[in-house]
Amino acid sequence: MNYFIVLFKNKQKRKIINKFKTFQRAKKYYDGLLESSETVFFEKKTENGKKCDYELALMENSKNNINLYIKDNLGRTIKVETDDENLSIKKISSYKIEEGFIDFSNKKRIYFSDFEKKYLRRDGLKLISKLNNKMIFQRDDEINLFTFKCEDDCEIFLESLVNKFQKEKRMDCLIVKDSSKPQKKYLYNLLVDKGFPINYLQRYSTTHLSKR
Repeated sequence: MNYFIVLFKNKQKRKIINKFKTFQRAKKYYDGLLESSETVFFEKKTENGKKCDYELALMENSKNNINLYIKDNLGRTIKVETDDENLSIKKISSYKIEEGFIDFSNKKRIYFSDFEKKYLRRDGLKLISKLNNKMIFQRDDEINLFTFKCEDDCEIFLESLVNKFQKEKRMDCLIVKDSSKPQKKYLYNLLVDKGFPINYLQRYSTTHLSKR
């Protein structure tokens, strides 16, 4: 194979996504991945407790490396280099990876598209509240709990939901991002009565239990 689509994390090569014989096919696949990346609803910003940035590169199996430069987050121009002398970078761009969160009902990771299909498309009024790094979904007498890595991730997700609903002019969902002390106490009591463990609810961050 002559061309490779490679994922970089924090400027380090992480994995080869695909391989191609021709540049045309490689570029088409590369451009398609970048286009899909722009539609990511909830972007991964941390991994194993550390901030992370991802990039997608189109690389050629060649030693004839043409100098390629990109700008970092501070606007500085940086020369792109690879630790493999047999591969040269033809193109490289920022890349968004979808972040998941835990559905407490089955302890498995769920992504926005699945969450939307399974929960948001249901009829009736829905209430979504934030409790530490948890998101509480209420519909009639039904309660579902979702856990994010940290409070910031939960806030980012809810803010994205607010923007989405405002854009779509949806009126079937109420989102409460900031809970007062009385509201938090009410949520704790409500969830404990439903069988959720209080020590789990009081945590502010967690390690994901499974991978998809």
